Amino acid sequence: MKLIDDKAIEAYVKNFNIKQMLILPVILLLLSLSILAYTTYKTGAPLELGLEFKGGTAVFFDSAKPLNQLEEEYKMFPDVQVREYGGGIRKIMQFGPMSESLKDELITKTKSEFTNVEINNMGEAFSKTLQGQAVRAIIISFLLMGIVVFIVFRTFVPSVAVLISAFADIAFAAAMMDVFGIVLSLGTVAALLMLIGYSVDTDILLTTRLLKRKGELSDKIKDAMKTGLTMTTTTLAALIALFLVSSGSYLVSTFTRIDIIRDISVVLIFGLIADIINTWMTNVGILKWYIEKGTRKMEKVIEKPKRKGQRA
Repeated sequence: MKLIDDKAIEAYVKNFNIKQMLILPVILLLLSLSILAYTTYKTGAPLELGLEFKGGTAVFFDSAKPLNQLEEEYKMFPDVQVREYGGGIRKIMQFGPMSESLKDELITKTKSEFTNVEINNMGEAFSKTLQGQAVRAIIISFLLMGIVVFIVFRTFVPSVAVLISAFADIAFAAAMMDVFGIVLSLGTVAALLMLIGYSVDTDILLTTRLLKRKGELSDKIKDAMKTGLTMTTTTLAALIALFLVSSGSYLVSTFTRIDIIRDISVVLIFGLIADIINTWMTNVGILKWYIEKGTRKMEKVIEKPKRKGQRA
């Protein structure tokens, strides 16, 4: 059985025009931006910030108590989040910034109730500095990627199409982080940076084949789609396997649950799903329109001298 259906790709390329190709990507982009705007309105930031970016206290300990019971018992402390850590009975509780007196109460309570307790504090000032650095890293990466794209293609429309697709991928992945409660941590920032690189990779594959190769436009699109979709689906399969293994304690009790790996894999999975839509609908639609428009102009330029010669 073929991974990619050639007939389905051929029917898609022949039967869909630019307006039809852009309907789903536009809806997804507007939905993503709406979710991010709503989260910003409710919390002051487009994504829920993790301990590294908002400051607070993390408590590591051993306990056989279920997570929901621990959350109930410690709900008097700000922004409590409880999860398993490294398998077995090891757990972690994270709290938002709190007063020194409340922090002393938390330390006393956890040390009296649990064994093997470790407490880490993240200062609010340092967290804000780290937050600014993470935002700058994403913005600078995006800008440098845009500069490289413009240098490679030296034409406005194809370059902008690549940037739009990459932006839409990141917006959708970030919106899904809000929907599924994945916080912005150093790990998920790394996932967003990886996503910028991967989304641009598929867009450059498409743009290069359409602009720099000879042949029928529909054949070039089909060839690029078969290569690109094969790449993306195999990467998605690997990420799904990574997600299952890192979330293994839900399925097999002997597996280790690794939350940071799970969060990274989820962000990348949603980003690659968006990349399939944005590359092979948004970018294909824009490039198809751009190339066909250029071809029509060339035909008109060639036809004018012929008509003058006929009159003479």
